[in-house]
Amino acid sequence: MFRLVAALCLAIAGGVAAAGAQDQPYGPTLTFAVYRNGEPIGRHTLAFQHNGSDLTVSTTIDFGVKVMGITAYRYTHRGQENWTGDAFQSAFTQTDDNGTKYTVRAQRTANGIDVQRPSGREVMPPGTLPTSHWNVRQIGQTTLFNTQNGSQMHFHVTPLGREKVKTATGWVDANHYRYSGDVNKDQWFDDSGRWVKTVFKASDGSTIEYILQE
Repeated sequence: MFRLVAALCLAIAGGVAAAGAQDQPYGPTLTFAVYRNGEPIGRHTLAFQHNGSDLTVSTTIDFGVKVMGITAYRYTHRGQENWTGDAFQSAFTQTDDNGTKYTVRAQRTANGIDVQRPSGREVMPPGTLPTSHWNVRQIGQTTLFNTQNGSQMHFHVTPLGREKVKTATGWVDANHYRYSGDVNKDQWFDDSGRWVKTVFKASDGSTIEYILQE
């Protein structure tokens, strides 16, 4: 009932399309409060570390869903991505999805993105990016690799126009995109390419919403 992360970790137009890891709009950290049907379930935090053209992005996710005061579902995810300019180099993630554990390693090679996952190994096309939500370049993609289980995800992105998005400190103008296919979610990026909101339906029909904590 509470396997929320199948949609979560899966995580094309206008000025944001040019933004990427090299010209990226983030400060040291980015934090979202996450809600299920309006009730808080945890936080999703990113940390960005720059060293010249190199970028390391660390992800920390902690969720807990309670039913009648008892934790019925718990999810933790830790990940690290390494980039050089706009080029993805490698990733390592560890996930505990309510007791089911995953470890994923991905590495750029001469043949493509070599992904090692619990179900085996696959070399994906060179341009394949991780499903982590922060990188606006994914709106121009049709294939991503799932940072939770390492699977290849095929999807389509539809631009839905500009909207005002509420954050913890006010409102921001943003571009709305709908992902459909193996990835199903609504994603918002501001004009600089900064991720500012996500909404999706979990497998139990509940609504998961990310609110930016600026």
